[in-house]
Amino acid sequence: MGMSAGDERAASPRDEEWPEAEKAEKLARGAALKWASGVFYRPEKLEGLGHYRRRETQRNNSIQSRLKLLHGQHLLEAHVELMMVEQLRDDILSQLHLRGLSGAQATVLSYFSGLQDLNESLAKQLWDIVGSSLRLVREDPVLFVTAVRIIEREEKIDDTLLLEATFLPPGRPKGWRQKFYQVLQDTITGGRFRAPRLDAEGPGLAKHLAALQKDIVCELCVVKDLMVQCVPAHYNILSVCTATYHQALSSHLQEILREDLDKQGLFLLLEWALRVYHSPEMMGHPDLLPEVDVSALDPLMSSELVDQTERRYVMKVKASVFEWMQRTLDVEFKEWFREEEPETDHEGFFQSALPAIVMQMLNENIQVASLITDSLQQKIYNMALEELEAFLGRLREALVQCGKEHQQDRAVPKYYISHLLAVLNNNLALSNAVSSLHPDTASREVPGSLQAALDRMQKKATQLLLEELLLDLQPLCLQLPSRKWLSGSQLVGSMCEVIDKYAKDFSRVRKPVFTLLLAESELLVANQYLRALLQRKMVCKNREERGQLCHRLLQDATQLQELFCGLGLDRGQQSLEALFALRELICLKDPALLSLEVLGFVTKYPDVSDEHISTLLDIRGDVSKEVRHVVLEMMAQHPQALPEGYRPIFSTILVPVPELPFCLRKGKCA
Repeated sequence: MGMSAGDERAASPRDEEWPEAEKAEKLARGAALKWASGVFYRPEKLEGLGHYRRRETQRNNSIQSRLKLLHGQHLLEAHVELMMVEQLRDDILSQLHLRGLSGAQATVLSYFSGLQDLNESLAKQLWDIVGSSLRLVREDPVLFVTAVRIIEREEKIDDTLLLEATFLPPGRPKGWRQKFYQVLQDTITGGRFRAPRLDAEGPGLAKHLAALQKDIVCELCVVKDLMVQCVPAHYNILSVCTATYHQALSSHLQEILREDLDKQGLFLLLEWALRVYHSPEMMGHPDLLPEVDVSALDPLMSSELVDQTERRYVMKVKASVFEWMQRTLDVEFKEWFREEEPETDHEGFFQSALPAIVMQMLNENIQVASLITDSLQQKIYNMALEELEAFLGRLREALVQCGKEHQQDRAVPKYYISHLLAVLNNNLALSNAVSSLHPDTASREVPGSLQAALDRMQKKATQLLLEELLLDLQPLCLQLPSRKWLSGSQLVGSMCEVIDKYAKDFSRVRKPVFTLLLAESELLVANQYLRALLQRKMVCKNREERGQLCHRLLQDATQLQELFCGLGLDRGQQSLEALFALRELICLKDPALLSLEVLGFVTKYPDVSDEHISTLLDIRGDVSKEVRHVVLEMMAQHPQALPEGYRPIFSTILVPVPELPFCLRKGKCA
């Protein structure tokens, strides 16, 4: 059955007479079916195609001209005509397929060869429109709506063919809706998501992230408020765009992180990804809520990437902290050698700016890290304690170096003792400040290794101070014991003057350390006095001399003890008590009672040795070999263990070894 001229006109009227779009679709489909069933009902009539080739060429030209005004109505009209021609071609191909005449399909396809070009032209127009969708929905949404309508028509044809047809025409399914998503996603991710090579550190990166933030919020608002109204609801266009931006940003941040960012750049990225992104400034913006929701999506940065980036940031901060601390140490070392005393606080205690500088720097870095995550703060906190510990080690080495220079010339540094006292105050200030570094009060326990470093620092400064005291005491101690001293001299009075001078200096240190210095000084004095007495032993010739010695010991011990009591050291804390006990051993009138007296002495001072006791017995000058044997035997039968917390006083004193009797080689001693 042929198609009349009237039918042809009805199927393709002049442009100005073209009916409303939906009606046109039905007309086109009907005309195509009529044409296919009437003209090509029998395959032998295929040679009649030549008659219509000119007609289709004219129709193709018509469609092509419409595809060129870029206008919504013209696009719809062009698409209706295109569908009609495609329907005709596809019905012919289907008929041939059903009749097993597949060989003739090539002939048909050659007659409709222009369709592929038309399809590509239309598709190009559509994807150009979709690519400009964010602008079009604001300025003129008609074109965008038109493109979506055409895509939806093609999707319906795809769906129908896939469900019902036994034959899929060439180019089907077109899958234009999928292509729509792809083009839209490419539009979103193009251009702006490139790492800013110009300056990926500091200000350049901050500017780049700020621009991304502004653009994304703005564009998502356009999608939410305008684009969603231009597409069917099942497109889920807002969710798709949100996920696209999210994924693009995630990849983009990873790309930026491949650069060697400085600490500021790493901080910016962490802050932006973990704080800014979810804040009311961006994805939590009031204009986007509640429709935009990224909580169901994967994190912008994986926990592994966050941890890795935090570690990179910590390493950069660590390098910066090390450099800053080293400069601080260099300045401090130079301060020790200046021709003036260290500064003092409002209470008159010596100090320097070192603790304030160090703690401020560590505190600032910990506080900054708390703006990101608890884990970053903990990492920076741990790093800060490690660096402080290492710094204390270097400070101690510098102090040792200063001490060596002072040993070579006691006039250098000029204010050596004052600076040692400032170091002790600084150490105490650091020790007190460490516990306040961590904002979480539950985490304020000072690690053992750091406490040990603080203790070593205090011990070294204390040791250097005591060495100074010792140097000034030694010339006096060398006069002990002597006949001049025994007959009464101002030797201990001079010792007290030296001790008192040092105690005045020590008072410039805060109390816990002052008390420690006082106690250590008292132990030093007691030790040096006993050392002089035991190493340069003086043997009493008679009872009168023993009485004289006992009187001198009592005078000296009392004078020294009263001095330290006056300085604030309790009598019970003083090692000078050993002098009184030792005096009792020398004053004992009956040597036969010595073993019992010695037992009491070694019980009280368990670090006293046989040699010490033997020397004390020698000093008496009246102890027989039998009594000496009984005493030493008693000591052997009552070995003493040092109780916990005991402060040794005798164990550091070496007494002269008595001369051994003459021995034959490999023989017994005579």
